[in-house]
This record gives sequence, C-alpha cells and structure tokens, in this order.
Amino acid sequence: MALHFTQVTIIGVGLIGGSLGMILRRKGLATRIVGVGRRVENLKTAVELGAIDRYVIDPKEGVRDADLVVLATPVDTYERHLTDWASCLKPGAIVTDVGSVKGLLVEQAERAMPAGVHFVGAHPIAGKEKTGVAAGSDQLFMGARCIITPTKTTDQQALEQVRRMWQETGSVVLTMDAHLHDKILGAVSHLPHVAAFALINALAEIRDQQLPSLDLANHSGGGLRDTTRIAASSPEMWRDIFLWNRDNVVTFIEAYERSLGLLKQLIRAGDAAGIEKELERARQEREKLSTRPALTAQ
Repeated sequence: MALHFTQVTIIGVGLIGGSLGMILRRKGLATRIVGVGRRVENLKTAVELGAIDRYVIDPKEGVRDADLVVLATPVDTYERHLTDWASCLKPGAIVTDVGSVKGLLVEQAERAMPAGVHFVGAHPIAGKEKTGVAAGSDQLFMGARCIITPTKTTDQQALEQVRRMWQETGSVVLTMDAHLHDKILGAVSHLPHVAAFALINALAEIRDQQLPSLDLANHSGGGLRDTTRIAASSPEMWRDIFLWNRDNVVTFIEAYERSLGLLKQLIRAGDAAGIEKELERARQEREKLSTRPALTAQ
C-alpha cells in the first residue's frame, strides 16, 4: 500500500520541520500539510516556500484532524506541547518528533498519548548552521541517517509508517534504543558542539584580555572556521540538548578535559615524543572518519 496521509501537522516549521514539509508536498505524501508556530511571518514564509499548505497558531486546532503530527520544536517544549494538545488527537493518529535527545523524552511522550494514539520517536541527523524555514530544502535529508527509537510498546503499524516516511526523504533509517541513542549522540555530536562553543568563547576571552588587536575574522584561516563551524548553530536548541542529555554530556566533557589536560602536561614538560604520540593517535582516529563504510538501514 502506498504511503499517504490525509493531514500532516508540523509543529515548529523551521529548518527540519519545513524541509520535511517540502518533501511531503513534492512527493504527494499528504493531501494537506498544516503548520503550527508562534510567528505568523515565519508561517507565511513557509506557505510561500511550499513547506506547508496553511497554518494556524493554536496547536489544538492544528492537530485535531491530523493523521500524523511531527513535533519539531526545541526539545524543552515537548512536555508543554503534549500536555496542551494530546487530548485533541483523533484515535489512530501518530505523533513523531525530530529531537536530538530521545531517552527521557520518548518515555514522557508515550505517557502523554491518549488511548489509540501512537508515538514513535525519531531523530533525522541532518541540518545546517542556518536555522528557519528559509534555509529549508527538499534535499536536506538525502543520504543522511534518521534514527528511530521504538520501545517495547510502540505500535508496529505506526512504526512502519514513520520508517517509510523517512525513507521517502532519502534518509537511511536505523533503529536504536533511545538511551543508547543519547549516549552515542552525546559523544559524536553533543560533545563536539560543546567544544566548538567553548573554543570560540576562549578565543574571545584571549582577544579581550590579552590581544585586543586580534580580529578573529581577519586573522583566522580555514582551520579555525572548520573547527568552529558548528558554533554558529542555534543557542536555544543546543541549550536544551545539553540539559536534556546532561549526564552523558558532562561525562564526555570530563573525558575531553582529561585529553586536553594530558596535552597541556606534555607541552608544558616539553615532551616531544609524548606530544607526537598523542597527535598520531588522534590522526589515526580522524582517518577512520574519512573511510567509514556506507550506511545501511537496520
């Protein structure tokens, strides 16, 4: 049977939600796509760009007739959203999300679902430094991973529909335990963002306190821009991710601090052999990123 939804409601029509709407419209996977958000101007832009067909401000109105609801707001708002409108969902409706943190949020969302309504957690690992629907693209998810985090109680038909929807976007769909997801993403995504934000702030402190003539834009090369590119990401979004995955993030920051501490110790001691050993170990690990095998669905 072909995948098709009579109504999809996207709550939070930004980069991810807007891009998903563009794909659903282009591929004819929904009869109508309703956007819900706080700012009318952004929602009007979403209509102009073809991300949604129409919009409403009241989420209760937006979800009432939806077959599928995609929650694409900052993760810290999930509980408030679900408490506000879950009771308005029709029997058989599916709710999914695009959040970068899954563990506690999946448990929270499942508890909020009325009888006959199904939640399926999902995390498309795609994005840009620019946010908002104007940065959206119907090619955003092509070749990217999307991790779906079912639980023992997840409805299998709802799971299959969410899986097929993300496959239609061009994503490689993987399934994973929600708490394992948070550990893995905490290491390979959340920690690098911590490092990028902290590095930019450290350079700003160096400039302000020691090198007032330092202009980061004019005196930096590609290395700094590449290393800190992700520090241009949304502070609101990453604040919430760090807090909702705080135990993993703090544990991994401590590992990073140990690595930095070792390098500082070796440099201070003038230990050339020790420094080279650490840098070579890092180089070999970095090489593995360039030769990773092709992604396969699970």
